[in-house]
Amino acid sequence: MTTPRLQLHNSLTRRKEVFEPADPARVTMYVCGPTVYNFAHIGNARPAVVFDVLARVLRRLYPNVVYARNITDIEDKIIAAAKEQGVEISTITDKYAAIYREDMGTLGVLPPDIEPKATDTIPGMIAMMQALIDNGHAYAAEGHVLFNVPSYAEYGRLSGRDRDDMIAGARVEVAPYKQDPADFVLWKPSTPEQPGWESPWGRGRPGWHIECSAMIEKHLGTTIDIHGGGIDLQFPHHENEIAQSNCAHGNAPLARFWLHNGFVNIEKEKMSKSIGNVLLVHDLIKEASGEAIRLALLNGHYRQPLDWTADGLAQSRRMLDRLYGALRALADVEAKASDEAVPDAFLEALLDDLNTPKALAVLFDLAKQANTATDAAEKARLKAALLASGALVGLLQADPESWFAGMGMTPNINLDEIEALIAARAAARKGRDFKEADRIRDELAERGILIEDGPQGTLWRVAS
Repeated sequence: MTTPRLQLHNSLTRRKEVFEPADPARVTMYVCGPTVYNFAHIGNARPAVVFDVLARVLRRLYPNVVYARNITDIEDKIIAAAKEQGVEISTITDKYAAIYREDMGTLGVLPPDIEPKATDTIPGMIAMMQALIDNGHAYAAEGHVLFNVPSYAEYGRLSGRDRDDMIAGARVEVAPYKQDPADFVLWKPSTPEQPGWESPWGRGRPGWHIECSAMIEKHLGTTIDIHGGGIDLQFPHHENEIAQSNCAHGNAPLARFWLHNGFVNIEKEKMSKSIGNVLLVHDLIKEASGEAIRLALLNGHYRQPLDWTADGLAQSRRMLDRLYGALRALADVEAKASDEAVPDAFLEALLDDLNTPKALAVLFDLAKQANTATDAAEKARLKAALLASGALVGLLQADPESWFAGMGMTPNINLDEIEALIAARAAARKGRDFKEADRIRDELAERGILIEDGPQGTLWRVAS
């Protein structure tokens, strides 16, 4: 059959469109990365996981994909954290950038091809601001450089907001040097104790929005294929990116496709520091495996809000138990997880605007078939399909036995003790001492270890 083409919901046009890159030999994607002054929460992890899946799919379709995800390492919250701790901002940003990479790696997120840092792109930002001033879209005032929003007639197209809503939604600073209340800062002065760089407008530092525009221009070009991020960034951040980039480049579009993932709510409530329900990935990975967290994030369609619950995370663990259980039963089957092994139905679901819930349904159907298959060739086909499909969404990356041994999620577990108890139970059963065998089973259960007797002998796993 002819493989259908990738379709993505474009936030700019508000409809699903067939994705065709400007240059199939170099597909470009940029995703807004973390502002590194604290640990990432589960809402920050969703775009990292979602766009990791998209990058995997794009690489399946095209020979060269350049995926950039930035590090915002200069921002007022970073400056405040450094001042509070009495250290240089790089001490803060290097620490939390490293933790972010490690935590996302635990969730199976592959490193981007390019990870630009804002502080490495200051010259490009200054050049872009000067171009905007020269063509009448920005102006300097009292050490600031501001973008003149009324100069760009299409401002608001991405978010679909009217002018009053945009001003209210951006919580704009009322300042006497602004020509218009909606104008936003591209450059602002730094005090002697604040980090700063020399510029034609005095020593200062960039505003948040100009950073991404300059990093995209430097590393990917004037117009990219896909720009992604969370829905919370659509306005004002992405709206402002479009305005400044388009105006700096003769109205060439910044991105041909804009993709936004939905919010993550916690137990049906908005995640908020004031409520005290902010879930940090750094804490979650101490309680659950990275794959279980990843699956929980992929269980809903990326554009829809996701309600994160403890029950949902436990369910994801049980779902992975089913998948790894099917693979464990096929341990002796030789199979090659090639691209060709991915079933058409699985790929079609992902090509339909990353419909991961539908793709996961195909994955579980494969596991169901594998559990009842008897033909050797069919078993090999199903195992290859499971592994190849799992890899395309970043799942089933562990050895099944390691998975059922707890994947490090039970730090106090002693594998030698568990194996010794299972061997003692087997000896008791062989000697028909069923009372002792039952006692050992109960002891294992108290330790959170479930055992299953079958044709392959006694298998065990950590209880969900």
